Formats: sequence, structure tokens, C-alpha cells
Amino acid sequence: MLSQAAVLLTALLFGGMLLYSFGFASFLFSALPAEAAGPLLRRAFPHFYAFVIGCALAGAALTANLDGTSALILGLIAFTALLARQVLMPAINTASDVGNRRRFGVLHTGSVLVTLAHIVGSSVVILRHSA
Repeated sequence: MLSQAAVLLTALLFGGMLLYSFGFASFLFSALPAEAAGPLLRRAFPHFYAFVIGCALAGAALTANLDGTSALILGLIAFTALLARQVLMPAINTASDVGNRRRFGVLHTGSVLVTLAHIVGSSVVILRHSA
């Protein structure tokens, strides 16, 4: 039963990250002017990262006694999401606020790569538990 709960929780994490990254964020910029979409997305990101951290930690706890590799992957997702929330996002916001486009681009690319790694990591966990 714990394994099934872990798979469902990890699937929620996976789906939530996909929806937010490829659905919500792109929708905002297509539906709103950039000067409205940007601040709204900035306000949403801390909640997104809290969701990722919470799901990943809960998944890691559920898999800890069943599959150490999955627990480690989910723990790393939680840890790197915390770093992204507390360090990377404020740096991205500062670069944007001061108009440093180059720094913003580098940092934003880093945040995209972190999120893609989280998506891949969560899919690995799902595949490990559904095999």
C-alpha cells in the first residue's frame, strides 16, 4: 500500500510540474501582456516550489523503507527545489529587476534545467515502482 501511495504521489508531482512548466507558465504569457504575466508568474513560483518540495519529501518518506534509490531521487528533488526557491528564484528576480538580461537568461536557463531534471527524476521513480 505504501508503494502505491508513493507512486500516486510521485505521479502528482510529475503531472503538477508538467502542467505548471508547460501549461500554466506558457498560458500566462499567451493570455496576458508580459508586464502582467511576469509579476503573476513571480508570485506563483514560491507556491509551485512548495508543492514540489512537499510532494517530493512525502514521496521520499513513503519510499524510504521500500526503495532507497527512489527515496534518494525524491530527496534530491526536494533539496534542489528548496535551493531553487530560496536562492535561484531571488537571483532571477533581482537580475530581472535591474535589467541584467544576460544574467537573467543564464539563471532562467538554470531554473528550466533544474525543473527538467525534476521531471526526469520523478518519471524514473514512477517507472521503478510500476515495473
